[in-house]
Amino acid sequence: MNKHTKTAIIVAPILTILGFALADLWEENSANQMRAFKLVPYGHCDVINQKCILKSGEFEVNIYDEAGMTTLNSTFPLDSATFFVVDKDNKANAYPLGMIDSPYYWKSPTPLRNTISHKGDKQKLRVIANIKGGQYIAEFYTQTVN
Repeated sequence: MNKHTKTAIIVAPILTILGFALADLWEENSANQMRAFKLVPYGHCDVINQKCILKSGEFEVNIYDEAGMTTLNSTFPLDSATFFVVDKDNKANAYPLGMIDSPYYWKSPTPLRNTISHKGDKQKLRVIANIKGGQYIAEFYTQTVN
């Protein structure tokens, strides 16, 4: 066996391990880069009567309001979530949602139930859900039908 073959036998495993480590670092860095995705309502959105689902591919968010407490639950664990109630002048009031028991459920008290007091009232809402560098963003209207 010549010296080039011996060197190759010694260096090859080191290069293989180094290649795997660098590929893992590259993949981790790519996963943490900021990306934005649009959430769209799945059918009619009625937050008050617990019938509002927003979708983006496999990711789904259910938003509902019970006794002034707006709740968001998702199909994947979230890092954070913010709910916005938009007034008639297009000014958004932000309500950061707090995690309940698991990163799938988030809630916060909001005045949403007071702003939609009559059947047929429409209200513009926004949601931002964060997952590992990705932001899922929605702007939609909710309308009470019952």
